[in-house]
Amino acid sequence: MATNASYAAALIIGFSLLFAVTAEDPYRFFEWNVTYGDIYPLGVRQQGILINGKFPGPDIYSVTNDNLIINVYNRLDEPFLLSWSGILQRRNSFVDGVYGTTCPIPPGKNYTYILQVKDQIGTFYYFPSLAFHKAAGGFGGIRILSSSSIPVPFPDPAGDYTVLIGDWYKSSHTDLKAQLDSGKKLPLPDGILINGLGSGATLYVYRGKTIRLRISNVGLQDSLNFRIQDHKMVLVEVEGTHTLQITLSSLDVHVGQSYSVLVYADQPAHDYYMVVSSRFSSAALTTTGVLRYRNSSGGVSGPVPGGPPIQIDWSLNQARAIRSNLTASGPRPNPQGSYHYGSINITRTIRIANAAGQVKEKQRYAANSVSFIPADTPLKLADYFKIDGVYKVGSIQSQPIGKAMYLDTSVLQVDYQAFVEIVFENSEDILQSWHLDGHHFWVVGMNGGQWSPDSRKEYNLQDAVARCTVQVYPSSWTAIYVALDNVGMWNLRSEFWASQYLGQQFYVRVYTNSTSLKDESLIPKNALLCGRATGRRTRPV
Repeated sequence: MATNASYAAALIIGFSLLFAVTAEDPYRFFEWNVTYGDIYPLGVRQQGILINGKFPGPDIYSVTNDNLIINVYNRLDEPFLLSWSGILQRRNSFVDGVYGTTCPIPPGKNYTYILQVKDQIGTFYYFPSLAFHKAAGGFGGIRILSSSSIPVPFPDPAGDYTVLIGDWYKSSHTDLKAQLDSGKKLPLPDGILINGLGSGATLYVYRGKTIRLRISNVGLQDSLNFRIQDHKMVLVEVEGTHTLQITLSSLDVHVGQSYSVLVYADQPAHDYYMVVSSRFSSAALTTTGVLRYRNSSGGVSGPVPGGPPIQIDWSLNQARAIRSNLTASGPRPNPQGSYHYGSINITRTIRIANAAGQVKEKQRYAANSVSFIPADTPLKLADYFKIDGVYKVGSIQSQPIGKAMYLDTSVLQVDYQAFVEIVFENSEDILQSWHLDGHHFWVVGMNGGQWSPDSRKEYNLQDAVARCTVQVYPSSWTAIYVALDNVGMWNLRSEFWASQYLGQQFYVRVYTNSTSLKDESLIPKNALLCGRATGRRTRPV
């Protein structure tokens, strides 16, 4: 929300003192009211979660290194928490916005997030992380533009659009949550939305111009394919990494992932279908929107364009073709290829196997046999205040153990500045999607079958794409390299929201015994405190 100059100046001074953010970098202020409201995405009235009356919520528009001051008022009747998918909170997991790190905003209260998009560019989104709220809305796009001094490897587009796609349910988030809490599985979705609409979403373009589409899959479980009738797309960016520019007829976007594509308006000036359809799902859902040329001479015509082959190999080959543009600068003027990740020695290999099953006659999901249960206190606060008994280090093993599924507050400790290999092993017949907070990683390999050390022979150690969310195909594996250069407590989770809610997540504790502020920031003075941290002082007197 706009503020006057004197008020903004006072806030800048105050926030600089409170949070020790970089004073010379610009500030952007947002004031958000989170409320319930009626929405009709699939033609029936539902109770949605709105931000400033909008579904989806407003975009966050920013530039590399901006400081974002986001004052969130919770007008709901239950606690609420926002998280920032892909935004790297350097040295500050306190504001990551998941329950393992951040206390929820109580009903009727507000909290001011301070985030710095330090050394970042690209396409991301925000979402509510508690109580299955994501099934009701509360999400929106985040775009981080390059500073004017850093060259971008393509001309400025004539338009820049957020395109939020995702599966959707007619049932309320409270009904869906109740089904999961009762021990049942999540049913199949009822439809697919484009920017909050089950049909009729419209983007505009002038003939002869190029537009940029920032596509994020903000749904709960379905992989989706995006395409535009009679138009090609050029992939240019994935979750903060400029890519080799490959031309695509359609693009698979798995749950939690974000992509940028350029679309050149080179067709006669009328309307064209935008199509989003589910992939690898028995629901077989499709929805359409419209790419409308200015001064269009007519509406859409012809059949809705079909999607790609249903075979996994098509999607796998597309994923392998997505590579970093090593000659492009990232958020700073050095080329992306200047970090030679393939020549760094791996200090540890972590293998994560997902599983589904019953615990105490209720549906649960697990990683390495452990189905995560939240503690009564955010784990990061327990660390900071040295509160014993909230969790124990080593409550999840770094290799599959072959045991029956069991419940625990699972935390895996890793060393600060370690360079690790993580292998996701998916023995199920569904496609999985995994996200790591606080870090970007290199996707070095993926293939069908069982991973073994010999699988490293097929790794891409030259120009793998760096991102924060990666898919794992059915009965397949995916390997990533991660530089654990961000101290804190970071959530590693399934992006299948029912699986995450019912235990398929854990926390990675990136640990150092250093107390230097160069390694980790102090807890924010305005941090909310809850559980066994209630009443403690955030800073020494």
